[in-house]
Amino acid sequence: MLSTTLKTLLIRDLNKLKEELELYQDEANIWRIDHNILNSAGNLCLHLAGNLNAYIGGALGHSGYIRNRPEEFSQKNLPRAELIDKIKQTIAMVEATLPLLTDVQMQTEYPDEVNGTRQTTGYFLVHLAMHLSYHLGQVNYHRRLLDR
Repeated sequence: MLSTTLKTLLIRDLNKLKEELELYQDEANIWRIDHNILNSAGNLCLHLAGNLNAYIGGALGHSGYIRNRPEEFSQKNLPRAELIDKIKQTIAMVEATLPLLTDVQMQTEYPDEVNGTRQTTGYFLVHLAMHLSYHLGQVNYHRRLLDR
């Protein structure tokens, strides 16, 4: 089942995001920006947690999650432990929600229009996994470039 594969990949990459945050030698550098690097690792972490909690937890799991996307990029200097806790909560949400989705649901239309288009739930969930992977790579480079 696609939902099982996606659950495995999302949890793998969320755990890797947690590891990346733990690897920062100076916790303050999680929030550092520099020249053309406009998003800190902390803000990318908040963005990923908000994104997954809204589109999976809220829309598919009916968790009641209300997203505040602008705050994902405006909040600053949260402690590393708080970011890691948000990741752990997101992992728990993924573990609870994705196993409930059937193959039939994956082939049906995602409940919300996203960026002006409609798509199947399976397609959109693959998009979310790729989005997580993209930003995870940015966090890795952010750490290696700015945590000196």
